[in-house]
Amino acid sequence: MILFLAMLVASLLLDAAVWPRTGYMRRWQGIVLHLLVMTAMFGFCLAVSGNAPVAAVLATALMGLFTVASNAKHKMLGEPLVFSDLALIVGIFRHPRFYFTAISAPQRWMLGIGTSIALVVLVLLSSAQLHLHLVGAGLLLFTSGTLASLLGSRWFDSVAQTPDLANDLSRYGLIATLLLYWRRWRRMADPQPCPALRAISDVADPLPPELIVIVQCESFADPVDLTGEARCALPGLTSARAAAWQWGELDVSGFGAYTMRTEYGVLFGRSEAALGFRRYDPFLSAHGESSYALSARLRGAGYQCSFVHPHDMRFYSRDRLMPAIGFDRLIGEEGIAPILPDGGRYVDDRTLGASLIDLVDKAMQPTLIYAVTMENHGPWDSDNARDARGRLEAYLRHLQSSDAMLSDLIARLSRDGRPALLVFFGDHRPSIPGVTAPGGARHTPYVIVRFDSGGPVSNGGAGRVDLSPAALHHAILRCVRPDAEPADAIALNRREA
Repeated sequence: MILFLAMLVASLLLDAAVWPRTGYMRRWQGIVLHLLVMTAMFGFCLAVSGNAPVAAVLATALMGLFTVASNAKHKMLGEPLVFSDLALIVGIFRHPRFYFTAISAPQRWMLGIGTSIALVVLVLLSSAQLHLHLVGAGLLLFTSGTLASLLGSRWFDSVAQTPDLANDLSRYGLIATLLLYWRRWRRMADPQPCPALRAISDVADPLPPELIVIVQCESFADPVDLTGEARCALPGLTSARAAAWQWGELDVSGFGAYTMRTEYGVLFGRSEAALGFRRYDPFLSAHGESSYALSARLRGAGYQCSFVHPHDMRFYSRDRLMPAIGFDRLIGEEGIAPILPDGGRYVDDRTLGASLIDLVDKAMQPTLIYAVTMENHGPWDSDNARDARGRLEAYLRHLQSSDAMLSDLIARLSRDGRPALLVFFGDHRPSIPGVTAPGGARHTPYVIVRFDSGGPVSNGGAGRVDLSPAALHHAILRCVRPDAEPADAIALNRREA
């Protein structure tokens, strides 16, 4: 009992160390949920080990792991752990190099050694006494049932009804917020289906684009915004803005990560307000919203749709999601020129651009090509880039490749002679230690360039307009079908009716 109580006290102290703290005292609902979850965790560890001291240490260590992980994430990305982060655990085991390069080598060694010691201690100190294992299992079942009952009661069902992550974390604590947000997410219903677009063959004036190329550029930001130095301006981006039908800042919600949030907004056109608790990883529930996807709507209107991403399509389950939302063809890293020995970790953007141009050349019918790049993904350390300046210079070199890809695409579509639409945007800003940090500006650039038989068309466009990713979705739709109704407005009208 003393060990159990000591574990609970230690877990509360660890929870108090979680960032951010906004001045709120922990509310009683959060404390109750925290104590019940920690009791369940203790029961699980006791059921596995049959040793109460080991169970207490393991439960405390798990709480410590959550605290360290949440604070590290907050420091790097400006956001604590959310329930949807737990869905990425499978990805950590499948692609450890992709994730573990985000932490330093000493930290990786400490993590590996600590995990090994914990496993050895667990094996050596586990007890064969059956009654202790049964006590742990009974404690786990009892606290789980109590948690389920409490979460459905009026005292708990009324808290954290709308997403307010930083304040809810301060009010209820990390563990309680994870649990409450997960429950709210589970209870959200799919929206009503989105109506189909009319076939583009029925539209004569203005002619819809036959080619739509959308490039979601990884970690792409305007270097002038990052550095404040005009000499860092990208010539391709500057020219694209001058020729654009519409351009501006894209007000993305994430910093340094969470590509899928921006990707979802542009593909599905549903705002974060409409998503509610689904906003943290909208891909987890995207199958129930497939009729809203740009690819689904355009495919129904007569377009052939291709999704291009030079990486493992299993990330965010794109291999299953993209065919379900209307993409006829998926082109992964195996369908693009291989990476050269000195070409970096990922397929460079100019090589990817050449593949997109090849798809444009082969398109014989109305076509949508949606591409997600990889070159600018961190880390940006190298033998010559170990400090902040070196990392920034490495990042800026990658941006030049992205900028060249943008210029190449504009040059090719300018010569094509078919009505076309090019959309280019950054998914989020990079998190570069010593250079960029969360808490400041998050916007990235976007451009929409329209083409006819004579090349880029900018006359009559909207000029500079700052947008959210969901609003960019609707801007694209209006370029294809000026009478298209925003998907969020459709859903809202149906709910009000």
